[in-house]
Amino acid sequence: MKTKNVRNYHTDPINVLEAEIAITALHATGDYTVLHKLNLERDSRFTQRRVTQSSKIGLCLDTETTGLNHTEDKIIELGIVAFEYNPMTAEIISISDRYNGFEDPGRSLSKEITEITGITDDMIAGQTFDDYQVMALADKATLVICHNSAFDRKFVENRYPLFATLQWACTLAQLDWSKERISSRTLEYLLYKCGGYFINAHRALDDAEGVLGLLLGSFPTSGTPIFKTLLEKSDEMTSRICAVGAPFDKKDILKQRGYRWNDGSNNGCKGWWTDVPQQMEQDELSYLGKAIYPNGNTGSVDINRIDAYARFSVREA
Repeated sequence: MKTKNVRNYHTDPINVLEAEIAITALHATGDYTVLHKLNLERDSRFTQRRVTQSSKIGLCLDTETTGLNHTEDKIIELGIVAFEYNPMTAEIISISDRYNGFEDPGRSLSKEITEITGITDDMIAGQTFDDYQVMALADKATLVICHNSAFDRKFVENRYPLFATLQWACTLAQLDWSKERISSRTLEYLLYKCGGYFINAHRALDDAEGVLGLLLGSFPTSGTPIFKTLLEKSDEMTSRICAVGAPFDKKDILKQRGYRWNDGSNNGCKGWWTDVPQQMEQDELSYLGKAIYPNGNTGSVDINRIDAYARFSVREA
């Protein structure tokens, strides 16, 4: 039986040229948008980037878990991409390491989790994370970035307390996507809008690489580099202001201003709360005194100042 020599589509220059011609033709019609699969190994944005003595290590991280409750559920897949960056220029220099692993939670996965992630009981049976490699990555890093750090951080710190000593940032919560006229904040949609890329979503390493791919890009409207903006936001000290004891008839006013309700069940204050930059703290207190509290008495307002070491952790509350 005769066999055919099959050319590698991604590396064969003829196939690459054919694909580029086809993509150009499709775009020229105005009726099509062609997405590229994110592949950081071949990403031209890493070329000719210079390592500096002041460079730092950041980690893009994602978890897949057995559920949503960090006090009861477990991580079943952990994906980490370590990258080197210049903190002065916000230039991402290179990928320095990767980690991907499964861990058996000791119980069967729900049908819903398997449907979302594609992870089955057979895939994780008897598996454990490589603690040495994960701890080594955390030990070298100064910053951890997720696309929902409020979720991932609590799970990771339960499993690896060392991560509680690092600064954390979030591409979901700390970037003003609405200002960029982007209606959805899912990682897949943001990658499409900010670069025309797609990933295999809901797998830990793919999502972690997707976060790094997003950081390499710029906002589609303003053109501002995304990672530069996130670094600036992560350095900000914020004030969590909780309007304890605010009159019930003021709830709609507070909601319109962006306040959210906390029932106190997660160890935070019970009341309507919002986060503001620390320099806006007194302005917000003045607003509450004028618009919410009778006689301007804001003595019951609870203020918790939060930095990147506590942000998104259980200590944030």
